Amino acid sequence: MLKNLQKILFPLIITFSAIAVSASAAFYSISGLSKLFAGAAFAVIIMAASLEIAKLVIASLLYQYRKTLPKFLKYYLSIACVVLILITSMGIYGFLSAAYQETSAKAGNIDAQVTLIEVKRDNIKEQLFVYNEEKSSINEAVTSLRNGLSNNKIQYTDTSGNVVTTTSSSTRRALEKQLDQAINRQTTINNKVDILNEKLFNYETEIVEVKTNDNISGELGPLKYLSGLTGFPMDRIINWLLLTIIFVFDPLAIALVIAANFAFDQVKSKKTNFISQAIKVIQPKKVKMSVPEGMEFNKSYPIPQDDGEERMNIIGQNGNDGLHYDELTDAEKKLDLNKDGILDQFELDRDAKIESLKLMKVNGDRDSQWVENEIANLPTKPPLT
Repeated sequence: MLKNLQKILFPLIITFSAIAVSASAAFYSISGLSKLFAGAAFAVIIMAASLEIAKLVIASLLYQYRKTLPKFLKYYLSIACVVLILITSMGIYGFLSAAYQETSAKAGNIDAQVTLIEVKRDNIKEQLFVYNEEKSSINEAVTSLRNGLSNNKIQYTDTSGNVVTTTSSSTRRALEKQLDQAINRQTTINNKVDILNEKLFNYETEIVEVKTNDNISGELGPLKYLSGLTGFPMDRIINWLLLTIIFVFDPLAIALVIAANFAFDQVKSKKTNFISQAIKVIQPKKVKMSVPEGMEFNKSYPIPQDDGEERMNIIGQNGNDGLHYDELTDAEKKLDLNKDGILDQFELDRDAKIESLKLMKVNGDRDSQWVENEIANLPTKPPLT
């Protein structure tokens, strides 16, 4: 029972797979063709849908009637099926490539935003470099001026010969003025540097947010990795991937349709064989018999035990067609349980039951042990009435 269920269930699974793959291929193809011919999208959808249905019908037709179809029609339908597969593949390629282009365009926008922010960031870095250079110069000038103020001493010898150390007030005033200017400039530059550093931090943060909040980058991540690994651009890698998909997708759908037809043919042929064998078993075997006049077929008559005058009289009256039957074959003799030279209805029915049980064993409905037990339990004598 389980084996029979599996035999029926597996063709259904193949059929379901064929329908699923064919339907998805048809959907992608119709969508892709409608995008390729967007000016007449509705008309293209109707045309593509009818062609998809026709393609599956052609595949089944070529398999079911492959031996009876005219050659010209068979060749034309085969070519038409191949062309329809190419059209479907083209539609699938159009659909998938359009989806990739949409994703790629979004990724391009994200990259452009990041590039723009990076340009602004680089400008800030250049300004910081200039201000940092000026800041270093001013710091050195302030240090020099402070050293000048501390070393603003003039030594001379008076008339008495004493060394006198004094400071120049004019020099001090000049140094103090320069120092004040340098400190003011230093403060201004420090403020500008702080502002630029803050802007630089904001730009860096904005770049990180744009990259992390972008789902497109996650979608194209594997392609970017393959591009970096192989050294080929992403467009070439996606083209290879799409070609691989379309060369497997629709041909697989057609192959599954043919496989479904084949599987159901196998189930149908096994069912037909089972029915023919069952009919053959049920039909009683024909046994050649000759029945003398005045006697009925399949009815027992007593045979005289002695071989005396009574038997000779019967033979004399009936000739060679007396109370005897044609010779049985070896196979028929095995069925004659009581060895009376007659295959009665009980023996024929018993043989039919045995053949039916053996057929159940062959078809896997019952195991060998069960069949042997049933055959052993069959009665060898007709029931008493």
